Amino acid sequence: MNNEQNTTSGRQNRTKAHIQQALIELIKEKGYHSVTVKNIVDHAAYNRSTFYIHYPDKIELAEDLIVSMLQGLEASVGKPYVPGHKVYTDKLKAPSLNIVSYIYKNRTFFELINYDDTLPGLHTRFPQTILKIYNEQFIFETINNIPVNMDYFKRYTAYGFYGLLRNWIQNGFKETQEDFIQEVIDLSKTHIYSLEYIGKRN
Repeated sequence: MNNEQNTTSGRQNRTKAHIQQALIELIKEKGYHSVTVKNIVDHAAYNRSTFYIHYPDKIELAEDLIVSMLQGLEASVGKPYVPGHKVYTDKLKAPSLNIVSYIYKNRTFFELINYDDTLPGLHTRFPQTILKIYNEQFIFETINNIPVNMDYFKRYTAYGFYGLLRNWIQNGFKETQEDFIQEVIDLSKTHIYSLEYIGKRN
């Protein structure tokens, strides 16, 4: 029974992934608002009834896609860190920024920020997710322990990082992941002394 359920679940996940990929490709081709359910099913080589098993409409599909990708972004961040362990920026190495690897691995999705007529809310929810990660998962220490408003500091740092990510994406990932990460680490050293991963709270 479990094997049958796993097979069905795996097939459903693959179908959803194909439908989501079709939406991504069509947004790049013609813009979100011009895409219809018919376009999506034709592009993915499914019929309408298959689409409606998974989603009631294009809006729910778009929401499911953006939520799943941004939740994946949140989950990717903590992988290199030990909760409660302080990491000094002058010791940071490329694996510490697993978030960059996640974005590169899912670059077909994140390239959607290059478009004006794209997934509704993507341009605001992507940077907000980075800020949420900083607020919920990390404690930062400034250089020389300079006292600052930490809410402002995290916002400044999160949106600065988002700006760098956006530029990297818009330039077609011209820099290698390693080179991009090194630039981010070098910049981090100018204002962050250490960071401590406190874990993802449920």
